[in-house]
Amino acid sequence: MNFNIYSQTESNKLDANGKKHGLWKGIHDESKRPRYEGTFEHGVEVGTFKYFDDTKAGSLIATREFSENGKVAYTTVFDTKKNIVSEGKTVNRLNEGIWKYYHKESKQLMTEEHYVKGQLNGVRKVYFIEGDIAEEATYVNGKKEGPYKVYVKGGVVIEEANFKNNKYDGPAIFREPNGAIASKGNFKNGEKKGKWQFFVGGKLKKEETFPKKVKFEKKEDVPKKQ
Repeated sequence: MNFNIYSQTESNKLDANGKKHGLWKGIHDESKRPRYEGTFEHGVEVGTFKYFDDTKAGSLIATREFSENGKVAYTTVFDTKKNIVSEGKTVNRLNEGIWKYYHKESKQLMTEEHYVKGQLNGVRKVYFIEGDIAEEATYVNGKKEGPYKVYVKGGVVIEEANFKNNKYDGPAIFREPNGAIASKGNFKNGEKKGKWQFFVGGKLKKEETFPKKVKFEKKEDVPKKQ
């Protein structure tokens, strides 16, 4: 046996301190098919790790490119046809910076998110397959906080509102796909508050005040039995 060749091709070794060192290959527990492969330097991931699905084909489903002593990793997720599904950076295993998600089997951007220490922060944008903006929402520490807009194809804003602590709060306008106002009013802590106006064909149809007052019917006294 050529021991030099054997030692070069060995994997899943530990160093003197019991830490992973060199090439490592993982397997799926039940099928025993390849799950990942990558290189460690004394317990720290370095370079590119590859991850495979649990099928006979063993398709590549993700890569992670490690840097900065294993703290930073750029992750790319693929479908079985090698199209990119999503990509972005993690720092200490938490999403950080811009993450991008793509429409199915397309290079067209579907969603763009901004993270700080694993939580959504900043404007999250969603796009139609044609590339037009579909939704814009502002996040602070993982919760919707600030302006919120929903669009239809062509650029008409059909919902324009504001959020506070993940709930509707403040003035809001809802429109028909042609741009005509359908309703408008104010929210408070996720519920309609004060006067709301409702329109049909762009013309004011009715006004309602929220919360609505509940009317109680007065029941007639029932004569007591003698």
